[in-house]
Amino acid sequence: MTALVIAEHDNATVKSATLNTVTAALACGGEVHVLVAGENAGEAAKAAAQIAGVAKVLHADGAGLGHGLAENVAAQVLAVAGNYSHILFPATASGKNVAPRVAAKLDVSQISDITKVDSPDTFERPIYAGNAIATVQSGDSVKVITVRGTGFDAAAATGGLAAVESLSAVAASDKSSFVGSEIAKSERPELTAAKIIVSGGRALGSAEKFTEVMTPLADKLGAAIGASRAAVDAGYAPNDLQVGQTGKIVAPQLYIAAGISGAIQHLAGMKDSKVIVAINKDPEAPIFSVADYGLEADLFTAVPELVKAL
Repeated sequence: MTALVIAEHDNATVKSATLNTVTAALACGGEVHVLVAGENAGEAAKAAAQIAGVAKVLHADGAGLGHGLAENVAAQVLAVAGNYSHILFPATASGKNVAPRVAAKLDVSQISDITKVDSPDTFERPIYAGNAIATVQSGDSVKVITVRGTGFDAAAATGGLAAVESLSAVAASDKSSFVGSEIAKSERPELTAAKIIVSGGRALGSAEKFTEVMTPLADKLGAAIGASRAAVDAGYAPNDLQVGQTGKIVAPQLYIAAGISGAIQHLAGMKDSKVIVAINKDPEAPIFSVADYGLEADLFTAVPELVKAL
């Protein structure tokens, strides 16, 4: 029984979600192999070989794999799928784009967003915005799985000595092509990998106030900035900062929620945080039910005072 992890990478480094997925794969039992499919991705393959617990790295290099197009990556996975009992993807935008194609081609049911491995054929996953946990048992010969990174500790990025095996890249599909991308660049930590996150809600009132209030606190703490869906919908913050069921799932060491009421949609994305601090002037706000520390106060007064005290 051998598991295959599909690495998420930028052709130079392996992204952190891959490390959590390796941990999930190890829990399935047997060897763990990692597939690095990309263009000029030799450095990413070397990085994958150093991940603790990985027995082998499969490196497929070709122009059609350079931008992670789902059609091409899925075809590359299918080319080796017959050797594996479990195929695991990070439950990221990229993983969720490729995994269903692989499951459909293999004629098996995808097991989505797992947070625990009970046995090689039984897994736990959250449902109803995390208010219930479903235990799913699969009788399929190949388990195609997406892994919620916050449910598993990251495997050590160093210490492994896996062999790297080169594969022939599959022919690029003519059904899609890469046209271009606009990538937001920030000096702050990536939201899904940050150890500290400060998030603002609709109570901030405007994009200007959001920046004015939240940025100094994030700067003091070296934190990433997040936002509730209400704040994003109102235009106070860009979409890529949204934390929640329809945004990004995070579990930092410290999560500070300022002016966020705590609707189920938001709680589903952050309630696994190690320490949650809520600042809200409404004593009945649902966010206080999950907060480790709650401050009933006006955020426009409390946050600047907190910044001064740090």
